Order: sequence, then structure tokens, then C-alpha cells
Amino acid sequence: MSPPARVERLLEEYGRTYAEEAGIRLRNTPSPLYRLLTLCLLLSVRIKAGLAVSAARELSHAGSRTPRAMADASWHDRVDALGRARYRRYDESTATALGDGARLLQDRYRGDLRRLREEAGGDPERIRGLLREFPRIGPVGADIFSREAQGVWPELRPAFDTRGRHAAAGLHLPKTPGGLARLVTGDDLPRLAAALVRVELAE
Repeated sequence: MSPPARVERLLEEYGRTYAEEAGIRLRNTPSPLYRLLTLCLLLSVRIKAGLAVSAARELSHAGSRTPRAMADASWHDRVDALGRARYRRYDESTATALGDGARLLQDRYRGDLRRLREEAGGDPERIRGLLREFPRIGPVGADIFSREAQGVWPELRPAFDTRGRHAAAGLHLPKTPGGLARLVTGDDLPRLAAALVRVELAE
């Protein structure tokens, strides 16, 4: 099977972004971008991705779709929402990180991650560096944000993290972000990046 055919099959079977699974219709507007940041925080600990996605959904259903709403929710409200999603191992520390991160976003960027993008001046590494200033968002979380947000922030393209590149090598696909990017359109980059991660996690 040729690389383009393998990629087409990969997208058919696994090409759902984690944001989409969490019910986030990602656009370059404040609320979806914040909900993506929340999802990245939840995915940044050693916990099953499905539980993190469920937790992101539950927090959204509880009304915490903006940093102001997250900051205004009580710590117990956040713990309860995480508990309903069975995100229990890290629920208390995560509830604290969510509150602290929301307040940081409010104070520094007036609740809008597009201001972080502006501050970074279109530099992908600078964007990732500023993201890492949020509680619980380390290199892994910044990479997750980059691979998911590259559909709406083109300067992040092509974003494929270590897991995705490892999966690509196992599937006899190009090992570099540039090589992988040549196999799809720009709009499909987040889907391909997520598909490769899903393959890697399934093994």
C-alpha cells in the first residue's frame, strides 16, 4: 500500500481530533481555544486519554467554557465535575491547576489566548513557551495544543509530536513533520496528527 493510501485509511479509521471528541468545535475564538487549553491540561497527566476527554466534556457541561467561568466556579465544583467523569486520581490537584490557569489567562491575556498568539509574534516555539507558563502545561501539553490548534493557527504547522512521529515510522510513513505534511492538505493536519497518536496509544 502506498503512503497516500495508508494515510487515507488512517484518517478514515482514526482521524478524529481529541478536541472533536471532547465536543469542541475548534475555531479561532476565545471559548473554543480555552476549552482546548483545558483539554490539554487534562491530557498532560498519566491518565487514559478517554478519561481526560470525558472530564473536558463534563467541565464544559458544568458551564466552565471560559476562563472567567472556570475561575468563578468553586474548587469543590471543579472536583465534583472531574469526579463525575471518573477523573479521580488527580482531581484535587487538577481542580487547583484549572483555577490557577484560568486566573492567569484572565489577568495576563484578558481571557483570550489570541493575545498569547499575538505576544508570540507568530513564532511556534514562543507560542509553546508561553503555553508552558500555565499550570500543568509542560512540553507534552504544549505539543498537544500545537497539533490540535494547527488547523486554526497556521504558524504551528506542521505539528507532529514524538508519539505521532514514532507511529509514522512504524507505518512506513515519513518520520519528519515536513514529510508527513506533504501527504495531506493543511486542513487535515490536525486529523493526521491525532490519528498517529491514537495508533501509537493503541499499541
